[in-house]
Amino acid sequence: MSSFNLDVYMPVLILIAFAVVMVVGALVVGVLVRPNNPTKLKLQAYECGEEPVGAAWSNFNIRFYVIALVFIIFDVEGALMFPVAVVFKKFNEIGEGTAILGTVLIFVSILIEGVVYCWKKGDLDWVKSYQVPSETEKEVN
Repeated sequence: MSSFNLDVYMPVLILIAFAVVMVVGALVVGVLVRPNNPTKLKLQAYECGEEPVGAAWSNFNIRFYVIALVFIIFDVEGALMFPVAVVFKKFNEIGEGTAILGTVLIFVSILIEGVVYCWKKGDLDWVKSYQVPSETEKEVN
């Protein structure tokens, strides 16, 4: 007959209980300490110092988000090359420098291909123009 011992889980349960007490305690202290004097001005929605006008659901240009996403993707991939640069000298000393250099060049070529793709697609243009093709261009295609 095997015995199942719950003592091994006691540190985890204590840590979970401690975390719950800390979170609930912080919320309770916040309620007790902060002042509660709402006014009409304080209850009004704040948006860059402007009076809110119209509905909150409106169409907006997402170009900033697309460019920010492309930047984050290529920035993170560029940051991944730093660890390789740090250990490149060690690999070069043991005769594996060519393999690492080839891998980095392939990686950089993929990054360049991604930038060229985004550039040709027009995702790097802040103002994207949509032009309707003329009749002669439609006949050629």
